[in-house]
Amino acid sequence: MSHPNLVTLAVLLCSTLLVNGGKVLVFPVDGSHWINMNIIIEELHSRGHEVTVVRPNDTWYIKSESPHYKSITINSSAGFDEERFGGFVMKTLIMRRQEMSHPNLVALAVLLCSTLLVNGGKVLVFPVDGSHWINMNIIIEELHSRGHEVTVVRPNDTWYIKSESPHYKTITINSSAGIDKERFGAFVMETLTMRRQGASLWTRLSMEYDLMKQLIQMHVKVLEMVEGMFEDTKLMQSLRDAKYDLVLTDPWIGAGVLMAHRLGLPLVFNVHFHCHFAIAPSPLSYIPTPLSELTDKMTFIQRVQNMLYFFFLTLQNWYITEPNYKPFVHRHFGSDVHYMELFQSADIWLMRNDFTFEFPRPTMPNVVYMSGFQCKPSKPLSKELEDFVQSSGEHGVIVMTLGSVVEELPEDIAEDIAAAFAELPQKVIWRHKGKRPSTLGNNTRILDWLPQNDLLGHPKTRVFVAHGGTNGIQEAIYHGVPLVGLPLMFDQADNFFRMKARGVAKVLDIATVNKENFLEALKEVLYQPSYREKMKELSSIQRDQPMKPLDRAMFWIEFVMRHKGAAHLRTESYKMSRIQYYSIDVAAFLLAVILLVFTIFVSAFRFLLHKLFYRNKVKKE
Repeated sequence: MSHPNLVTLAVLLCSTLLVNGGKVLVFPVDGSHWINMNIIIEELHSRGHEVTVVRPNDTWYIKSESPHYKSITINSSAGFDEERFGGFVMKTLIMRRQEMSHPNLVALAVLLCSTLLVNGGKVLVFPVDGSHWINMNIIIEELHSRGHEVTVVRPNDTWYIKSESPHYKTITINSSAGIDKERFGAFVMETLTMRRQGASLWTRLSMEYDLMKQLIQMHVKVLEMVEGMFEDTKLMQSLRDAKYDLVLTDPWIGAGVLMAHRLGLPLVFNVHFHCHFAIAPSPLSYIPTPLSELTDKMTFIQRVQNMLYFFFLTLQNWYITEPNYKPFVHRHFGSDVHYMELFQSADIWLMRNDFTFEFPRPTMPNVVYMSGFQCKPSKPLSKELEDFVQSSGEHGVIVMTLGSVVEELPEDIAEDIAAAFAELPQKVIWRHKGKRPSTLGNNTRILDWLPQNDLLGHPKTRVFVAHGGTNGIQEAIYHGVPLVGLPLMFDQADNFFRMKARGVAKVLDIATVNKENFLEALKEVLYQPSYREKMKELSSIQRDQPMKPLDRAMFWIEFVMRHKGAAHLRTESYKMSRIQYYSIDVAAFLLAVILLVFTIFVSAFRFLLHKLFYRNKVKKE
C-alpha cells in the first residue's frame, strides 16, 4: 500500500558484452575537464574502440596527435585564453586576500570508504508473507552464503515462512499476521466471480471496502505483535545483546520500521516501485500514479485522472496508517515523532525493478535497483517434463500459472481457457489445482506445481500466461518470453499495463475473458514476431549491467553494515512539511515582498501626483 533528487551521476558505460570496433566521436572541454575525459578515452582505446576528438586550434591541453585517438582540429577559438584566465584567477585571489582579514576554512566532509570485508554481520529481518517472502528469502539465502547471520521475525500463523531453515534463525511471535490464507483466497475467488457476473458499482465498492478492512486488520495485528515485543523486556534485551548490524524489512507492513527505530539500527528496505512516491519527486504531469494504468505520456484528461488517483491513494494510505500508526508511535517514541518520517528515513531502498519495467522518473541516491535479482539461468527439467516439452516440436510450449494465492479459477473461466488451449498446436503446461476442465485437450498438462524459472528459460517456451505478479514478469523479461496477462487484483493490472506499453504483452480483463478472446490473444502473441523481438530486447537491456542485481543488493547491504548506515545518501526532504518541501512559504514571502514594494511604489506615485497636482493648482490660483 505504501507506495530516490538525482545526485550528479558520472555515467558508467559498463557492458557485459564486448563491443568490437565501436566508433566514438568526442567533444571535450579543455582544462581539468580534459583530464577526466582523457582517462575514459584511453580506456575506450584499450578495449578496441576507435575514438575521434574534435578540438579547437587554440586548445590548452588537447593534443592534435595521440596514440589513443584521432583528432579533428577546427579553425576556431575555444573562447578562453589560458594566460588571460590564469591572470584573472590571480587577480581574484589578491582581491580576496585584501578583503578578508582572516581566511575562511571550507568545511570538508570526509568519506571513509572501507575496503575490508564484513565478516559475521548480523541482520534482523521483518518479512511480509506470500509472494513477498519469495523475494526476501532469496536475499536471506545470499546473505547466509556470504557468512552473515540472519534472524527472521515471524508470526505463528505465517503462510510460507518456516520456523526452521539452514539459512536463518527465527523468532516466532505468538501473534497473528492478520490475513488468513484460505480466507484471502476465498475473497479473491469471490471477487472474480462477482466481476464475471457483472456486479453493480455498489457491490464492487462494498467488496473494495471489505478488502480495505482486511488490510487495516492486518496492520492492527502487526502493531499488536510489535506492542507485545516492546513489552517483552527479556526479548528486547536479547535483541539489544545480539548487536545486530541492521534491520532488513519489507515496508508493506511497519514492524521492521518501528523495531529499527527502537533498537537504533540502520534500516534497509526491500520494496516495490510504488515506494518511489514516498521519497522521490514525483511530478504527476508525467509520472503515473500506482494503479492508474497510465503511461508517462498523458493527455490533459489523463493528467486530471492521474491527479485524482493520486489524491485517492493518498487518502487511502492516510486512512490505513494514520489512525493505527500515529497513536502507537506517539505512545512509544513521543509526540514529535511521526511514522512517515521513520519510514522515509530508511538508509537504503532496494527496489525490485528498474527502467526496463518502470517509466523514466526522478530517483534518489539511496535507491538501488535490483530488477531480476531473483532470476537465474534455467536448470534441466525432469525427464518426464522434458519429454513433454520436446514433443511440442517446432510449435513450442505455452506456460500458464496465476501465482501462489490463486490456485484455481472459477469453473467457467477454466473451461474457456482449456478449450482455447485445445485448439492450438502448441503444448501447454498449466499450474491448476481446481476441478479438471471437461474441455481440456490432449496437448495440455495440468500440474499442482511447476518449475516456473526453468520452463521460462527453456528454448521451446513461446508464451507465458500470467497474473502479473512482479516475480513472474521479471522472470519473463529475463528469459525473453512474451506475455498474455490475466491480472486479478492489486498492482497486477498496472504491472501488465507497463508491459503492454512496451509491446511485449497482450492483456485481458478477467471479467470478460472467454474462449474466443483468450485464443485470439494467444495467437497474436504467438504469431506476431514483434512481441518476442521486443521482449528479447528488454531481456538484453536488463542483463546488460556492470554487476548482477543480487550482487548489487549485497554490496549496499554490506555497505550499510560497514558504515553503520548511509545517512550521507538521504536528503532532508522527509523532515520537511509539505509547505516547506514545495517552498510555498518562500513563494508566499516573495509574493508579500512584491506586493509590499508595489504598494509602496503606488503610494509614492500617488503622493507625487498629489503634490504635483496640488502645486499646479496653487500656482493657477
